[in-house]
Amino acid sequence: MLGVLAIALPLAVDTLPSVSLGEAIARAARLDPAYVGALGQVDNAAWARRAARLAFIVPSLEVGVDATKYSSPFFNAGTGQPGISAVTTHVAASYEVLSVRKIADLAATDAGHEAAAAGELAQRFQTAMATEADYYDVLANQELLRVATERLNRAREQLAVARARVTQGVAVQTDSLQVALEETRAEIDSARQAVSLAVARLQLGRRVGAAGPVAAQPLDTLPAPALPISLEEGVRLALHEGPQYRIARANERAASALLAGARGTYLPELTLSGENEHFDTHFFPEARSLSLVTFRVSMPIWTGGAREIAISEARVNRDVARAAREDGERAARRDVTEAYETYTTARDNYALSIRALATAAENFRVQDQRYRAGAATILELVDAQVQLTQAGSDVVQTRYATRLALAGLEAILGRRLFR
Repeated sequence: MLGVLAIALPLAVDTLPSVSLGEAIARAARLDPAYVGALGQVDNAAWARRAARLAFIVPSLEVGVDATKYSSPFFNAGTGQPGISAVTTHVAASYEVLSVRKIADLAATDAGHEAAAAGELAQRFQTAMATEADYYDVLANQELLRVATERLNRAREQLAVARARVTQGVAVQTDSLQVALEETRAEIDSARQAVSLAVARLQLGRRVGAAGPVAAQPLDTLPAPALPISLEEGVRLALHEGPQYRIARANERAASALLAGARGTYLPELTLSGENEHFDTHFFPEARSLSLVTFRVSMPIWTGGAREIAISEARVNRDVARAAREDGERAARRDVTEAYETYTTARDNYALSIRALATAAENFRVQDQRYRAGAATILELVDAQVQLTQAGSDVVQTRYATRLALAGLEAILGRRLFR
């Protein structure tokens, strides 16, 4: 069954829906719950900032209607007459003329919006990197299945040669047994690789919102280019534009603003309010109208320690945010260096793996000819076969490791380095 699966899966590629890498990233961004949540946080932060700005221009407004019916007549203070029902409408407006908290809220919401925007950017790159990982997994497993199939074909060809040599009496029985063992191992590896490919296609389908497996359109196999920036430029870009570092700075500013607002409760607040009320015994009252304007100055003296607790909590949050920002900036060089060197190392390894593949292929060709001529043992031939298969697998793995390393570096920098 596994052998049949290994053969049937490659034949079914043309019948599967396929996506390009760009299409997969675009579709995944619309479906990833984490990215959808990040977009929602941006909307929430935008409304919070909009409300903080409107507080300087638009007063708070309230409109209400009260209708009451009593079991016996009573004196209606609003109309000045006895009755069994009372209807009151009121319109109230209030405006904070001077409030430190309102100024602090404006600064905090500005920083919160910047943090949310940076968080959306960070999550966009994280979603793209996860999508790329699934996309490359499909392509890598597809190529690894081809490598395993080539190994199986070579083992079958070698088994035929070994059996012919044993029949002719120029080789011992163990030669065909060694090759038969290699053929069995190749069949197992091919079947496992076929299953891995099927699972990878299902994962890619899930990522892009498909109900079943999805195939990945092949990418170019050109050598990875050198990075267009130096390591020092990468560190500087990360600190200036990197989403995680922008979030840390914005969180510190927001925490500092909230601390300033909490301390501002020691200062008096000036509030101007107005209200208009209409009284009657039925709806749309018109019997009496009453308006008032109030100018209030308030300064709480003692609130049972609630104000002091709020200030202490805000100061601790500010200190934590500052420590997180400083720690992130200290770690920037390490993070960028790790991602930068991972890409350059993977790029160099890919070039070396191609050379190793060519060497392994030539070594296998020579050992195959020597074995056919009786100048090499079957163990030397099988060893050359294993080395050739491993070299082919290394080429595939280093190729996509390079692409994934680039995605990791771009996620730290918050920008694409290549088109």
